[in-house]
Amino acid sequence: MYRRLIAVLALISLGTGASAAQSNALPPDIERYVADIMADHAVPGLALAIVKDGRVLMARGFGVRTLGTSEQVDPHTLFGIASNTKAFTATALALLVEEGRLAWDEPVISYLPWFRLSDAWVTSQLTIRDLLVHRSGLGLGAGDLLWWPASTYTRREVAERLRHLPLVTSFRSAYAYDNVLYTVAGEVIAAVTGKSWEEFVAERILTPVGMTDSRIRHPGIGSMPNISSTHARVDGRVQQVKPFTSDNTNPAGGINASATDIAKWMMVQLDSGRVAGDAPLYTPRTASELWRIVTPQAEVRAPADLAPLRTPINGYALGFNVRTYRGEQLVTHTGGLPGFISRVAMFPAHRLGIAVLTNMESPAMEPITWRIADHFLGAEHDWRTAFRERAAQQAAAEAAAEQSATASRDRTARHALPLASYAGTYEDAWYGRIALAVEGERLVIRFGATPILVGDLEHWQYETFLVRWRERELRADAYITFTLDAAGRIAEARMAPASPSVDFSYDFADLKLVPVRP
Repeated sequence: MYRRLIAVLALISLGTGASAAQSNALPPDIERYVADIMADHAVPGLALAIVKDGRVLMARGFGVRTLGTSEQVDPHTLFGIASNTKAFTATALALLVEEGRLAWDEPVISYLPWFRLSDAWVTSQLTIRDLLVHRSGLGLGAGDLLWWPASTYTRREVAERLRHLPLVTSFRSAYAYDNVLYTVAGEVIAAVTGKSWEEFVAERILTPVGMTDSRIRHPGIGSMPNISSTHARVDGRVQQVKPFTSDNTNPAGGINASATDIAKWMMVQLDSGRVAGDAPLYTPRTASELWRIVTPQAEVRAPADLAPLRTPINGYALGFNVRTYRGEQLVTHTGGLPGFISRVAMFPAHRLGIAVLTNMESPAMEPITWRIADHFLGAEHDWRTAFRERAAQQAAAEAAAEQSATASRDRTARHALPLASYAGTYEDAWYGRIALAVEGERLVIRFGATPILVGDLEHWQYETFLVRWRERELRADAYITFTLDAAGRIAEARMAPASPSVDFSYDFADLKLVPVRP
């Protein structure tokens, strides 16, 4: 979660060779470097945390919380850390495993008898460990439309609807990033403990670690005095955008944290679960379990300007991605929500942790992370130029794809039926119902469980229409194509993103919309 950008950034990791670690001194130019990167990528504000050998070397803010204001980001300003929350959910399950209340390799249905996937055998075999490692057979981002954008479905309803999602690969045979099974993990925690995921994580992790700034849910957090606003580029202009405000996927991305708190979290991780001056949060054995690769991923083949990020070792552990960087083990994850992008990167052999939290959808955290890592690993690379040029190339490629689609459009190809014939109620097995209605001279689509997904249909060509969402901040316009049966009636409708810039959690392509006949 902001996954289009995160998918591009996943191209980045590892390399060859590393020299001896330097001292604990910060890079001498770090403040100027951060300011330059922020300028390159139009980032209003960010928080940076660096820990080394059990000490906080830096936990501070840069820039402003809200574009156009003077409200400074400070060490306690909250940012949504999005999918960096997954490590907290994995740790919560690990605590229950240590207590004997869960087993990693016990089937999920032992704890949630009502849970089902579309395949009965996979349902019987899917374990607690499988919930965390993206190898269930579900496709990339499958089911995300059940909660993204914010829907009326409860967490339990999201989990129950997974039984209608087809599996696209065989069980445990392929990596495909998902969020919905972390929601199921949250339901497991609730079933075993009698406490919500939020209550358990706050009580058993945030409080012992001393993460006193952090908040564990989205609704209401915008009224807090020291939380960053969210920003993105909309129609070519950087502006403040609405934050994500739903609780129904908190186990996958619900925590808001500060530089101060993320520094504490990284020190616990890098010290095998030990909390300063207190009992350990978890045992060294659990630390090893959390960081052990379960699902191998493809070798990273970065281009020349990102060559240090290449690695043959790449996989997903329990809530973390584990790979190498310049020959050193790297434990890392990214996170993305509307207007928030972050990376946490830890080098266990050097007891080094780096976290960059930003309030702008951009790759700014990447050159900062790798510049700092290189300082401590005794290496050098021009990350600033590489990522500045990569961002420009990505924007150009997306614009070219959109222009190509427009150029190939046949504006003379009319739709076969009167508009009223396309109107009606449609149903998808896993998402539920949507409605199409003629309003004025055009069709309007409304997703039944997602109030913000209201769009006007513009005829594109033949039986395809372009859905332009009325909420332009979504940046997720889509095509909808109708298929007619032999009698000339609508048989089904399928959707697809209208641009490569659309985030993959808008999994419109997984919908199969069938008319609901009277």
